[in-house]
Amino acid sequence: MKKDIHPKWYPEATVTCACGNTWKTGSTKPEIRTEVCSKCHPFFTGEQARLIDIEGQVDRFYKKLQARQEYLDDKEQKAAEKVSPSRPITELEIGKRATDALTEAGIKTVGELLKKMEAGEAPILEIPNVGRKTLIDIKKKLRQLGYTIPEAAEEITV
Repeated sequence: MKKDIHPKWYPEATVTCACGNTWKTGSTKPEIRTEVCSKCHPFFTGEQARLIDIEGQVDRFYKKLQARQEYLDDKEQKAAEKVSPSRPITELEIGKRATDALTEAGIKTVGELLKKMEAGEAPILEIPNVGRKTLIDIKKKLRQLGYTIPEAAEEITV
């Protein structure tokens, strides 16, 4: 056994409670102060009026539960906004030329773009300044953002 590694033991350590009660016990500290003891704790005394904790455990639990629910609601709202059909085309970041071409064709939101894609690739490719590369970039960006591309637009026609 190694020497001088254990703390000093006090067989007659004094414990003092906030209520004034004191007693002796063995400890590694010569004096211990506590807030609650068996003489003043509501569980032992049966005195429920004197609560040490102002805010109860149940209240704290409900606050945590409410904070968690608010977090989940916020997360769900952000996810819904991410794939919203009313999202402007400008937020897709597909390039100025492609954005301007779609805007001139009357497509201002992602929902309108997806609706046009339901007829296939041809209606999109008919828009001036929108070619195969731009269409591929649009589809790629829509998939990255979580949108589902209509099946008719998935079929590649040459």
